[in-house]
Amino acid sequence: MMKYMKWIGVLAGVLLVISCFTPWIIIESQKIVVSGVDATGTNYGKPAYLHFVLTAFFLVFTFTQKIWAKRVNLLITAINLAWAARNYFVLTTCAAGECPVSQIGLWLMMIASLLMLISSFFPDIELPREKRF
Repeated sequence: MMKYMKWIGVLAGVLLVISCFTPWIIIESQKIVVSGVDATGTNYGKPAYLHFVLTAFFLVFTFTQKIWAKRVNLLITAINLAWAARNYFVLTTCAAGECPVSQIGLWLMMIASLLMLISSFFPDIELPREKRF
């Protein structure tokens, strides 16, 4: 299972990018569909762009066979999961008596970010053995 964690992380990164283009929430009263890259009619900005940058760094460091890259990858995926949690809480917060309807893209984004973090806990790297006398 551990040797497949790198590929599970890569698939999670691809899933994260795909989920950013799917609907995250629907604001029914204003008939607005918000995704990670299109939040027209709201003040949410484009929250998916940081996910794109962090996923790119994650993929580069996942395939870099250095111990420092694996450690930086832990930081990158932790920031990515924190950004995903922030997006979840900001977008699903009820305002003026109306609660947005969560869509599958929001859940896929959260699951993919969590899978990326878990995969970074198990790097596929061979460490040199110390010589003992």
